[in-house]
Amino acid sequence: FATQSLKRQTMDEPILTMEERESINAGRWFSTLSPSLRHDILRCAYVKRHKDGELIAARGEPPEQWIACAKGAVRVSSTSVSGKLITLTYVEPGIWFGDVSIFDGDRRTHDAYAHGETTTLNVAKADFKKILASHVELYDAMLRLHARRIRQLFGLVEDLNTLPLRARLAKQLNHLLRSYGVPSLSDARAIRISLQLAQEELAQLLGASRQRVNQELKQMEREQVIKIEPGGLTVLDREALLKIVNSDN
Repeated sequence: FATQSLKRQTMDEPILTMEERESINAGRWFSTLSPSLRHDILRCAYVKRHKDGELIAARGEPPEQWIACAKGAVRVSSTSVSGKLITLTYVEPGIWFGDVSIFDGDRRTHDAYAHGETTTLNVAKADFKKILASHVELYDAMLRLHARRIRQLFGLVEDLNTLPLRARLAKQLNHLLRSYGVPSLSDARAIRISLQLAQEELAQLLGASRQRVNQELKQMEREQVIKIEPGGLTVLDREALLKIVNSDN
């Protein structure tokens, strides 16, 4: 696996910090791989650092890299015929993406942008295929990864059709807490969501208008479940947030 991309990283590209490496190694899927497979993936990978809003991968491009988020977030989105931006998800640290296009040989279906200062770990398509040829284990691992994505997709479609906006919003905030929650400096019981999302961006994730999402957030704030701050949101009562999810299921 001593490829040009690896040599180029050693000479020119940055390396992962300890925190970024821990995010990759602790990823729910990546951590289940054998040590030898993880080693070969990391040995072939090269690091890129992106500024906020920088394009990481473009819709319609041929797939050249398998990518993991190591720090920050990657906004996966598309633009409708009318020009409206549609955000599908934010890829969190430890999550890999971009493999579908490599498998089926088709072009990328969505745009990927850095959300905040973001670090990605990249494996060139040729190296990805070499790893597949050397590790049969990776085929089974990719099947598990894709099965999990399908389950999540079906769950999102079901939520969109069965849950009221209030419950979907609470569910999304709870997910953001798991991925980006940090203790609040002003309140030991509170957890701040470190990923900064404008209400319009949050509304896009929920398939709702910004006005309706704002109304629900204000109501949760009146109930002292959350606190709306200039830099984002802080959850004051996580149990109450979970009750909103469960009561409307």
